[in-house]
Amino acid sequence: MSVLTALARAKATEQGRAQRLVSVRHTHLSDRPLVVIPLRMAGETAAPLAFMVGSDPDAPTLLVAHQPRDRALRFRFLDDLAGQILPYFESCRTAPEVTVKKSGEESVCFGDAPQLLVPNPGGATFLRLLGRSTRFRRIDGPYAVPERVPLLGRWLTWLAGGVDKPGSATLLSMTSLLSAHWATGQSGLEDGNLAALLGWIDPPPGLTGPAAAALAEDPVKSPPSGPATDPGFDNEELKPLMDAYDAAADDRTRELAAERLEQAIRTQLEPTWQLMWRGVDIMRSLPPGASVATRWARDRNSFSWFAVNLEETPPQARRDAAVPAVRNLLKRERALDEFDAQRAFDDPWVMAEHRLIGDACAAVVVEIDPLRTVSGSGTRKMLRPSIRVRILDEAFRASLGDEYVCVERPKQKATVIDIDSDTVELELSGGMGRKLIPDPGSIPQEGDRIGLARFSPSSGHPMPTLPPREETPWTHGGPPEEWVPTEDDAQEEWS
Repeated sequence: MSVLTALARAKATEQGRAQRLVSVRHTHLSDRPLVVIPLRMAGETAAPLAFMVGSDPDAPTLLVAHQPRDRALRFRFLDDLAGQILPYFESCRTAPEVTVKKSGEESVCFGDAPQLLVPNPGGATFLRLLGRSTRFRRIDGPYAVPERVPLLGRWLTWLAGGVDKPGSATLLSMTSLLSAHWATGQSGLEDGNLAALLGWIDPPPGLTGPAAAALAEDPVKSPPSGPATDPGFDNEELKPLMDAYDAAADDRTRELAAERLEQAIRTQLEPTWQLMWRGVDIMRSLPPGASVATRWARDRNSFSWFAVNLEETPPQARRDAAVPAVRNLLKRERALDEFDAQRAFDDPWVMAEHRLIGDACAAVVVEIDPLRTVSGSGTRKMLRPSIRVRILDEAFRASLGDEYVCVERPKQKATVIDIDSDTVELELSGGMGRKLIPDPGSIPQEGDRIGLARFSPSSGHPMPTLPPREETPWTHGGPPEEWVPTEDDAQEEWS
């Protein structure tokens, strides 16, 4: 926890209400997200009990697996779930843009991408396990499942992969989303309770944050947000209703037992459904950061590639080979660095954290030489204006040769060429045009207050060259065999 976040938590405790950590929203929020609230069977890690799904706050769809231990009922339930989720994915395949790469290969990018919202990280983990347990299932032969079930598993696995990539917005946990933008006076563990977290952020009239959060601790008035159910509900309501369903002697009795079971589960899910859309409204009240659209464009590209190639590629393997695993790790590390930097460049409140530890600073321009040039190759002159600044942050220490990024002009670099007792001279490069006179507004003027950062919102570092899979070194297992799904994959357990 940073110093400023700790201060915000202390202030939230003092004032009895959550404090904003940011000035803008750092995550894309779709105009039409799909809210998904899963419940699983107690004692079964990935056995679905019920889902509440929908993109309309006033029209949720409740799906219930009346007996999750019954294989036929379980896969019939998953087929119904696929019938709710897959059309949503298909509806995002709009306004395709076709571009031709240098290699001549065509690339398609759709105008939208899916965004699923779950209540908490446990919901995202449950979807990951559900995808892992269904994407290899066979649609023919012994133990065949409905055709849409393995397709749903592949999409859920793709969504789960986005969770591991910083900045991706295709599968979001509402508690994580709210906690990244507000600080409460309770612990991080308590922030995992969606009702308690929203109680701090937006308490009902007449209540403080702590009082509203205390109400959320009653599982009767505020049922858990899943995927686990309340043990009291399991023992006192769910088990007797399931026993009645199992013991039904005829179709009419079983139908009545199913209706009572569905009604009981609805009472557990509807409060969370209301909380989810309340959270969406709160997040929409924040303006998006400048780089949010860029990250969403990457999500659209990822979705488009997967959607176009879905039928031609096998299901995702259970484990990556050595080279793809390293490549994915490097991509995630770079995505994390870029996401952290982009948040800071978008938001002065986030940049303040970096200024506090000396990774960035504010400065005032005291002198400029806008027409300064240096010799390039041969007799060619290059425009390299210089500015002299006074650093305003004590934690920031400059050294000769250091290179910074100008916060107001991220494409412009500033290199330290002179340091005296109280000022620093910087040589500017980039973002000024191609002439020997800088474009208007491309360099700061005397008296301007500017920001300097030791990091950049775009990594600018190329990915290291990795060997092709057929040249995987022996230290990493040697060249892997071409992976093909097997019967063992299709029989993967649910836990």
